[in-house]
Amino acid sequence: MPERRPFVRLPTDVYPVNYGLCLKPDLIDFTFEGKLEAVVEVTQATTQIVMNCADIDIITASFAPEGGEEINATGFNYQNEDEKVTLSFPSALQKGSGTLKIDFVGELNDKMKGFYRSKYTTAAGDIRYAAVTQFEATDARRAFPCWDEPAIKATFDIALIVPKDRVALSNMNVIDRKPYPEDENLVEVKFATTPIMSTYLVAFVIGEYDYVESQSSDGVTVRVYTPVGKAEQGKFALEVATKTLPFYKDYFSVPYPLPKIDLIAIADFAAGAMENWGLVTYRETALLIDPKNSCSSSRQWVALVVGHELAHQWFGNLVTMVSSCNLSSDISSVIRMLHNYIGDEDFRKGMNAYLLKFQHKNASTEDLWDCLEQASGKPIAAVMGSWTKQMGFPIIVVDQEQVRDDRILKLSQKKFCASGPHNGEDCPSWMVPISVCTSEDPKCTKLNVLLDRPETTITLSGVASDQWIKINPGTVGFYRIQYSSSMLESLLPGVRDLSLQPVDRLGLQNDLFSLSRAGMISTVEVLKLMEAFVNEPNYTVWSDLSCNLGVLSSLLSHTDFHEEIQEFIRDLFTPIGLELGWDSKPGEVLKHGDSATLDTMLKLHKQADMQEEKNRIERVLGAISAPDLIQKVLNFALSEEVRPQDTVSVIGGVAGSSKQGRKAAWKFVKDNWEELYNRYQGGFLISRLIKLTVDGFAIDKMAAEVKSFFESHPAPAAERTVQQCCENILLNAAWLKRDADDIHQYLLQRKAPPV
Repeated sequence: MPERRPFVRLPTDVYPVNYGLCLKPDLIDFTFEGKLEAVVEVTQATTQIVMNCADIDIITASFAPEGGEEINATGFNYQNEDEKVTLSFPSALQKGSGTLKIDFVGELNDKMKGFYRSKYTTAAGDIRYAAVTQFEATDARRAFPCWDEPAIKATFDIALIVPKDRVALSNMNVIDRKPYPEDENLVEVKFATTPIMSTYLVAFVIGEYDYVESQSSDGVTVRVYTPVGKAEQGKFALEVATKTLPFYKDYFSVPYPLPKIDLIAIADFAAGAMENWGLVTYRETALLIDPKNSCSSSRQWVALVVGHELAHQWFGNLVTMVSSCNLSSDISSVIRMLHNYIGDEDFRKGMNAYLLKFQHKNASTEDLWDCLEQASGKPIAAVMGSWTKQMGFPIIVVDQEQVRDDRILKLSQKKFCASGPHNGEDCPSWMVPISVCTSEDPKCTKLNVLLDRPETTITLSGVASDQWIKINPGTVGFYRIQYSSSMLESLLPGVRDLSLQPVDRLGLQNDLFSLSRAGMISTVEVLKLMEAFVNEPNYTVWSDLSCNLGVLSSLLSHTDFHEEIQEFIRDLFTPIGLELGWDSKPGEVLKHGDSATLDTMLKLHKQADMQEEKNRIERVLGAISAPDLIQKVLNFALSEEVRPQDTVSVIGGVAGSSKQGRKAAWKFVKDNWEELYNRYQGGFLISRLIKLTVDGFAIDKMAAEVKSFFESHPAPAAERTVQQCCENILLNAAWLKRDADDIHQYLLQRKAPPV
């Protein structure tokens, strides 16, 4: 495995105050010319300036101290693997401010990062390209030489020289648009000065788009840009955005700081969306909704992503968290628990103080805890320290006894691990806000305590013996729960008669499923709980349930009783199926399809106008079962027909649908590794591809095979993913060994006629 180079910060002897940036992209040759005029501050005399720079060629560079003579740089030394360049000057640049001028050229790459090209087809069927940006985390340096670290903030004055029939957008509003003297087909578009901001939030887009526009109630112009002819599909997101902006403004008592915000759908886009200040970029499926044909889960997804990106306009953009604690991806769940613990009013007060104190600056997580602690008077820093400074989360083990009219609860905590509980000497412990409700009123919390030690006993008075107890109502706490079997038993009727809230029904099932996977309880316990969901009306609960059943089905595809679990799943889905109607819609017949069916699907794919519909087809293609057709689907994944960002879900669909598919997909990834790796060049899509392809294996020797393949084909950005996948394969294998017989027995006796 090649060593990953340690991250070294840029020297601090020169820092930027303002970037004046003019870019002229060529949408035919896929190159761009750039001119940078940056106002910089020299803090101590130096003969060199070190900046970030990647895939850019500098033509000339000079430095002019304020009121002094211009000094030309005599050398550009590129440290390519560090993505840095050192500009050398013949004499020392003195302390004080000055202007750094750099002329450079770069390429509009096809790697979906930096300043890149995105392919689209016009209504007339011509293939054209847009030029767009994606700078997070460190790709602004592919568009212009800069100090590309989030903490080094500056203002930006951006100008773009573009064909006059194209739309040109950036973070700020257009302040000037004039003909370009050297070419009458071009115009120069100038944008207003940005606030002080990090480089990763800078954005520009040049292409052909339609838009819908509205004003939020606080006077911000909101536009949603769509492919030409699809303006109608931007209306849903526009409505979400115009309602969300004033909500955040009121919630945080801090106005949105720019005059406009644009949301734009980009055809080739690696992430779901990116919160560039004032110009938020989205995958088409995360922004566009066809009022007639989009399904409700797509609407949910668009609303969620739009809301999330707009929240970033305050958190991240206005105040940038340059965090010392390596925050986990679960931080939003921890914040939700914190919000519940503090209470809404004090939470808002604390957030407002934080935003005002640190606006246009950098803050640390500790700064946020301090503001929340002052607002609430609760030990927030201590509580949150226990969550952010150590890995993982706890499992709370609960037992109970009844003493007359009192219910005594015994609670203890230990670290939850996917491979079972952590039972070492040095067991970490958390400060866990715990709430409890009873069947008397499942919506209302009866008791709140802070569990700040390994174990404790609490008494609930006035709880009759026939009532059930639920820990963590609303499932706001970020921990799993292991109930004693009698407590669990008593909760089943609450699932059946739906008196337990939907989010609690989901949480109960999800916890139990994880516990069985970790070997802390038998999978049979989970199957018994799952059977209680026969009357379940809630879509979100079903989608989690079916996801877990999918994992189980995939695991048991390695056994000779796969058909029995399929039957179990069919029984569980029958009532809701009868209610919703079971007629197969086009495309649900695929599993048993032949090559004619596949050809029909591929034809539908070609004709589909919505990216959402194309993606839907791409995801189900893997369900086909004939080996030669599976191969055809895999080859299709790498064809021109599929956008590079979506290749991953086609291959993933094949891997996830059957035992044969899994083998074929893994072989395909190995055979085409060079091309796939080159496509995503260490972006996060490569991690996703690996996860989707190998996560379903459940034989020890496969873990070794995966490990050795990636030892000889290193993918540094996916190192952790490969490790996790190997662990998952071993966990799956252990799970099968442990529980397969019990599951089989249970599935058989379910069907046995009563004696």
